[in-house]
Amino acid sequence: MSASLIPGGLLTTAMAILPHAEVEPALKLALSLDIPFWPQLPHLNYYEDMYVQAAEHFPGMVLLPEKNSLRFDTERFYAELDGMLEHWEELEYFDISPERSAVYHRFLSLDLGRYPAIRGQLEGPVSFGLKVLDENDRPLIFNDEVRPLLMDFMARRAQAQLVRLKARHPGAFMFIDEPGLQFVFSSVSGYTDIRAKEDLDRFFSQIERPRGVHLCGNPDWEFLLNRDLDILSMDIYTNREVFPLYTKSIKRFLDRGGVLVWGLVPTGCLFYEAESVDSLITLLEETWTALVMAGIDRDQLLAQSLISPATCCLVNPDQGEVVAQAFGRVKEISRRLREKYCLALSLKCPIYESGKGRE
Repeated sequence: MSASLIPGGLLTTAMAILPHAEVEPALKLALSLDIPFWPQLPHLNYYEDMYVQAAEHFPGMVLLPEKNSLRFDTERFYAELDGMLEHWEELEYFDISPERSAVYHRFLSLDLGRYPAIRGQLEGPVSFGLKVLDENDRPLIFNDEVRPLLMDFMARRAQAQLVRLKARHPGAFMFIDEPGLQFVFSSVSGYTDIRAKEDLDRFFSQIERPRGVHLCGNPDWEFLLNRDLDILSMDIYTNREVFPLYTKSIKRFLDRGGVLVWGLVPTGCLFYEAESVDSLITLLEETWTALVMAGIDRDQLLAQSLISPATCCLVNPDQGEVVAQAFGRVKEISRRLREKYCLALSLKCPIYESGKGRE
């Protein structure tokens, strides 16, 4: 079995988008987890939007802050293309500028050595291409002349950030946020899974390891589990009945050393209030039991798993209070499960010693 490139053992991390309108509380919350990240803060200003951040330096982009809109202009693309290509070998050119993130460079300036790993993120090329429209209201992903460059450009951006993060911590890795992937498998998308496979394989082949995908939707999980990824982050709270159906692909993913991030704790007010730490632990353990009964080794599963919130949430009226409480639940669930399954080196293993731990 391949060794994992990313810490597991039910440590904690989270998705990057936070609802805070102030930098310090958001950064403090991100740093409270085992594997911290630099937060994206779209409520702070327009340039913190994940699509706007990803669009920096891509030719043809038209930003309309007054409308919270990002568009693509084909004529402008060709006018600006050579200027961007002149910088192609300058990797730092493709990193996120201070104007596009109030937190990223501050995060990089911190002493992060005490953490087992750190994480960055970038909006993925498929989601970007599906979201951004041209002057004819046509998604950019359907422009056959632009799409290959989009894949390569976003790979340069991801690689630039990963190199920067690795300079601060040897255990750095990247999430590529791909919420649009769930629509690829819809009969109405027009962008096929065959094309998505080719595009994503091209994209990931240009990015160093470790790298992986995060999304909160419900795509074809086999498609993602079979990509050359080191980590897959998902909303298991919503997809708990669907994900275990892909046991064979999950086993292959784990055997390659892949890490699964179990997005467990809901962050929306109503769903958060409907659950407790106990109910969420039960939900997760029932999901694991289904996988173990289907042939996945429990020890391997636990060793190659992380715990996170289920989703990002920008719509709660409390400006981040419930999200902060959800982070607290994530940490408590991690603590209790690590104790139960003896994932801290100093702990004995009564659940195993009693003969109940290895069904």
